[in-house]
Order: sequence, then structure tokens, then C-alpha cells
Amino acid sequence: MELIKSNFPLRGVVESRVGGRSENQDYYGFRDTAIGTAVVVCDGMGGMQGGQVASMLAVNHILAVIENAPAEADTVDVLNHAIQHANNAILKAGSENPELYGMGTTVTALILSPQCATVAYVGDSRVYQLRKGKKHFRTFDHSMVFEMVKSGVLNEEQARLSDQSNVILKALGVFETIEADTFQLPYRKGDRFILCSDGFWGCMPEDDFIKHVGQGQEVGGTLESMANRVEAIGRNSGGNYDNLTAAIVDVNCNSLMKEKMSNTVKTIIGVLALLLVISLTLNIIYLPKAMSANKAQTEQTVSEKVEEQAVTPTVEIVEEIPEEDTALDTVSQN
Repeated sequence: MELIKSNFPLRGVVESRVGGRSENQDYYGFRDTAIGTAVVVCDGMGGMQGGQVASMLAVNHILAVIENAPAEADTVDVLNHAIQHANNAILKAGSENPELYGMGTTVTALILSPQCATVAYVGDSRVYQLRKGKKHFRTFDHSMVFEMVKSGVLNEEQARLSDQSNVILKALGVFETIEADTFQLPYRKGDRFILCSDGFWGCMPEDDFIKHVGQGQEVGGTLESMANRVEAIGRNSGGNYDNLTAAIVDVNCNSLMKEKMSNTVKTIIGVLALLLVISLTLNIIYLPKAMSANKAQTEQTVSEKVEEQAVTPTVEIVEEIPEEDTALDTVSQN
């Protein structure tokens, strides 16, 4: 296991094991550069040590291009150029040496800069971004079975277990022009990035894989534990298991790039905004009418009360003089 040396606030380790094969065709490398810390993991293909040579050429040429990039360079452009440069080097080496003809390799590359994490990949090696132990981002394999997943013929677990799971549709060293898939990802303090070959991620269902690599323990312990687990599964399954290589990197800061709102959040905000607009519109339309109607009703009520008072007869109270008092008055006058 090797510690990834970097001036960037991260903690990273990387390891490659031969597994149950006679040679290790995986290769890795890392480098601190002007545009960020770069980590590359490749899984080679081809007999007569061709796969081993292809993966080594890819890692070395990709890192060389990244290292020579100026600080202001766009990381996506740099990675695209680096991967094309590596592809050219592999094709050239294969054409000059018949024993290496037809060799190829997958590639996963990560550049961690203060701005963001830039990811590029070709083939079925993967890059994961985990947040609080949950999958936040993952690359999607350039493989035949994952094209079937896209079309709904297989689910991902069926694709993993398929006999054709190792048939990839894109690799360095096959065609003169190669197009990598690239992403720029915001990250948060505590996020974990994993670059790994299919020998590392493909031995168990993805939920189990994420559970084990997403544990909160430090990166060295996680990688050691997971690599041992993969090898144990391989030995129990007959012993002819693949090379396994992985880099695990934890970041200790937030990126300058901010998270985009998810579609769900956008939908909720849109619905609330629509309801607010509808409410305001209804108030504008109906509130004046309601106030006018209320005013008219009030005026009518007041008018009716005034009219009622106007027509109410006045009752005059006449005090009656008792007859006895009248008689006394008469006597007095006589």
C-alpha cells in the first residue's frame, strides 16, 4: 500500500494486487501538479505482457501531460488531451512490437483542485464519489452488459454476474481517436473518492461494496480490509480471480464549485412558486370584488337601518290625571 503524497488537503492511499492471476496487468500512479493532485488507475488487456505494458504506458503518459499543464489550464481539456496522448503512445508501441500488437487498457483519472474534482474514464474501471457513506456519483461502464442495463434488458446485478461482463466497448489502444467521458464534480469536506479496476468492485453486489468502502474508518484501514475481503471471495470462488487495484482519497475541504440543485428540489420549488403565483393572481382578481361586495353589503345594511328608524311611529305618552284629583280641584274652586 502506498500513501498518496499531496500538498492538497486530502488523505489518500492506493494499492494493487495480482489476485489469482500469473501477472498484474493493473497499474496506478499519482502526482502533485500545478492544476491539482492527479490520481490514475488503469486495467490492461492483452497477452504476452501487453496488458501490463499498456496500463503502464497509459498511467505514465497521462501523468506527464497533467504535470506539464499550466496552472490556468482547463482540467477537462487537459484530461482529454492526456488520454488521447496515452492512446497514441499505446498504438505506436503496439505497431512497433508485434508481441504487443492489440494491447489496450481501461483508464480512470481524477484531478482534485480547489475548484472541483475532475473525473475522466474509459472502459469498465470505475470512479465513485461517496458522501456520508452513500453513493453520490459513479461512472457508468463502457461495456456490453451495461448497454443492456441502459436499454432495460438487464439490471446492474445481472450485468455484474453475466458471463459477458468483461466485454468492454471502449478502451485505449483500439482506435486512433478515443473519447473519454469527463465530469466536473463539486465536493464537500469528508467526501471519499474511489478509483478502482473491475477486479476490485466486481466481486460483490454494489450495495455491499459501498457499505464496506464507505465506512468511516481511515482510508488505509478501509483499503486493506476491502482488498483482503475481495481476495477471500476470490479464493473461495475457485482462486482464478482478477487483479485488483484501488485508490481511496478523502478530501478535507469544500470545493469552490457549488452543488447544483437536484431535479427533485427544482420541481418542489417550481410547484411552490406556481402555487404562490396562483394565490397572488386570485387575490388580485377576487379580493377587490370581495371588498366591493362587502362595502355594498355594509352600505345596504346601514341604509336599511336608517329607513327602518324613519318609518317607526313615535309613541307620545300622555299622563292621565286621576278622577279623584279632578274632583278635589272642583271642590276647591267652589
